[in-house]
Amino acid sequence: MTLDSGDLRRSLVFETKSDRTRRRLRVRRLKYTCRTKIQLDVTGGEEEHCSGDRQTCEKEGGNSMKILSVSFSENDRVLSSYGGEVSEGRTGRSSYGVVSVVGRRREMEDAVRAEVGFAVKGKYDFYGVYDGHGGSEVASVCRERLHEVVAEAVEMEVVKGVKEVVIDWERVMEGCFGKMDEEVSGISVAKTVGSTAVAAVVTEELVVVANCGDSRAVLSRLGGTIALPLSTDHKPDRADELERIEAAGGRVINWNGSRVLGVLATSRSIGDQYLRPYVISKPEVTVTNRTDKDEFLILASDGLWDVISNELACQVVNKVVRGRMMTRMINDHDRDRDRVLLDYEGSPADNGACSKTSEAGTVLAELAMARGSKDNISVIVVDLRKLST
Repeated sequence: MTLDSGDLRRSLVFETKSDRTRRRLRVRRLKYTCRTKIQLDVTGGEEEHCSGDRQTCEKEGGNSMKILSVSFSENDRVLSSYGGEVSEGRTGRSSYGVVSVVGRRREMEDAVRAEVGFAVKGKYDFYGVYDGHGGSEVASVCRERLHEVVAEAVEMEVVKGVKEVVIDWERVMEGCFGKMDEEVSGISVAKTVGSTAVAAVVTEELVVVANCGDSRAVLSRLGGTIALPLSTDHKPDRADELERIEAAGGRVINWNGSRVLGVLATSRSIGDQYLRPYVISKPEVTVTNRTDKDEFLILASDGLWDVISNELACQVVNKVVRGRMMTRMINDHDRDRDRVLLDYEGSPADNGACSKTSEAGTVLAELAMARGSKDNISVIVVDLRKLST
């Protein structure tokens, strides 16, 4: 495996059974570090074991690559927030973790947003991942505005309700994405710049996911044994998307993968005015009833999903959160720097330590980079296990 250090924003240490010599790729401006020893089969075969001060990894039979350490650059964000909030009539909230790294890309075009208690008197939570293309401008606007647009629409629905509020989530989310697309159209660069968007509204009873593009939301149930996709990627070669594009007079051309007019690798996005009507901003919406078997919600950009399956992602999250995967933070003298990095919007993390959901997101990002992801990687992990007050 050959890695071009000029394209990396972090250093990787890896080892194979056939080559016991560890190699480190160093880059400039390395600032924050979060190391993880992963006790996980990254190749789908037998379980691998990591042990010893030398951090050696062995596997019974065959060659295998194991990521042992990843250092994030100063432009990357590893964020965490802790729940435990209790409001009237509600159980305590669990934690969520947010990780967003530039990866092999030279520029960061992803954006993420987590807003706990963003609507309905603090009873609804919002999580969003935005994967920009052509630039970060549209993704940045979505990060600042989409949750506000959704909150306004939801509050209007609540006001309309007399006794029991029944929200038509498909209509509401489609309207919000359409309004968001209109807002970014006022930005001059939005003609040639766009962003995918996967947004989740979590209530005590429901998980509502609206997806526009090839970011994805997956629900983990029963200890990661069930990986329930809550969205379907909008790829130009998806049968119904291909039919829609061609019916509008467009074409899908295989140019380093299927692309709309040979340009865009996703068939839906916010922005990208120059590709209308072939690329649209209308999201697909799923509404899932929460059960006691629900454990975690994972939202991520395609930088993760290009190299990691839904099932593997759910297994990783469950192993990390349940303490079945060994993780180790950096040396004590560097923890102050990590404490600053791990704070989310100024909220101090307990004793400067990662929450388990943040660790899980970090491990997923590390694993994606180890598997050769060439894109920005953004992950949100939400703990859906119900807590008692």
